[in-house]
Amino acid sequence: MKSHIEIQRIEKSKIDSVDFNNLPFGSVFSDHMLECDYKDGAWQTPVIKPYSPISLDPSAKIFHYGQSIFEGMKAYKDAKDKTMLFRPLDNCKRLNKSAERLVIPQIPEDIFMDGLKKLLEVDNAWIPTNEGSSLYIRPFMFASGNGFHASPADGYKFIICTAPSGAYFAGKVKVLIEEKYARAANGGVGFAKAGGNYAAQFYPTQLAIEKGYNQVIWTDDNSHQFIEEAGAMNIFVRINDTLITSPTSDRILDGITRKSILQIAEDAGIKTEVRKISVGEVVEAAKNGELKEMFGAGTAAVISPIAGFGYQENDYDLPELENPFAAQLKKKITDIQTNKTEDPYGWRVIL
Repeated sequence: MKSHIEIQRIEKSKIDSVDFNNLPFGSVFSDHMLECDYKDGAWQTPVIKPYSPISLDPSAKIFHYGQSIFEGMKAYKDAKDKTMLFRPLDNCKRLNKSAERLVIPQIPEDIFMDGLKKLLEVDNAWIPTNEGSSLYIRPFMFASGNGFHASPADGYKFIICTAPSGAYFAGKVKVLIEEKYARAANGGVGFAKAGGNYAAQFYPTQLAIEKGYNQVIWTDDNSHQFIEEAGAMNIFVRINDTLITSPTSDRILDGITRKSILQIAEDAGIKTEVRKISVGEVVEAAKNGELKEMFGAGTAAVISPIAGFGYQENDYDLPELENPFAAQLKKKITDIQTNKTEDPYGWRVIL
């Protein structure tokens, strides 16, 4: 059954002021957003309204206890102007998994999907058609209920905003393997897309930037001997012709791009392994020439190649390959996302 959605259209669109040939990532916003409140123990009628500031009481618990989660998605248009999403139900399920961990009421699937589809219908002209561009979609939920008592809130907001965007990263990145700080710990919220996870990353990342690196490679919280994630992305390491990624856990996000890469790589005949990756193994492989590639994987960048890494005051450069796995896999995924090829997995949802 479809959700009833109230629609309040903007009086005058700002789309004519946007240069779609020079889009930054995530800082130009579409005309409308979807908003749905949770109060009196139930989700209310979703509203699509003009993109605008949110008014909250200073005692709203989001400001004090950090109950905030989000997702990242994209919408695309193909050559025939069809609009499509990539594995949207996986995003809905993961948002609710995050919600459960942070004691936020789960969003009904029909509100998530029907609201998203209607929002994309209303703002369809905002979906870019330029190569490499997409409409970035940010669903998020947070505590809007009031009070200074340290307990879950009694009110929440679910919002979806969209932003026509260009590429997330330009070119390859240089990373620093972290030896002191941890992104997440066993029993914590590392597997959830909680806002606080990302806030806690900023300081170590800034320290790495000051040393000349672009990002941090996160290691395990206990020994710092095992590679876990790359910045805000899952990480893949290619040693010889084997593609390796860390297993998901309390500390590691179950990335949708990650899962897609593993499936596509296996079907392409690329040997894959999901196992712990030790820092020592990566350093040794870099020294003896067996380390061929490292790359991050996530919704925003899809795949972001790593040009080199630093560890214990030493820098290691990765080789320039003629046909790297990263480029092959990125093309396969983006071709499915943009309807340029068959989708044998049923991941693509055409609206």
